[in-house]
Amino acid sequence: MAFELPGVIAAYFAADKIGASQAISECFTSDAVVIDEGNSYVGREAIRQWMANASTQYSYTVEPFALAEENGRIVVTSHLVGNFPGSPVDLRYYFVIDGDRIAHLEIVP
Repeated sequence: MAFELPGVIAAYFAADKIGASQAISECFTSDAVVIDEGNSYVGREAIRQWMANASTQYSYTVEPFALAEENGRIVVTSHLVGNFPGSPVDLRYYFVIDGDRIAHLEIVP
């Protein structure tokens, strides 16, 4: 299934692919919130640190394979494979976009 991710979401996944935590943080608004594995990260610096830790702790690849809209959020379902517990896994990324930045992201199995 071919689909095109919205610009900032495509930028997020492109930066994730190369482990660029600073580039990922710049995809977010200054007061954005990320919720992942039950933890919340607020603001660009916390988001940068979250991604930097994930990139150094685990090696993984992420491949988006589905795109939908649900309750005003953009939902991207992705396949993750790596050296983390539970691999491989399909995760849903719930994005809320504000202008040209991500305001909120929740990642759930």
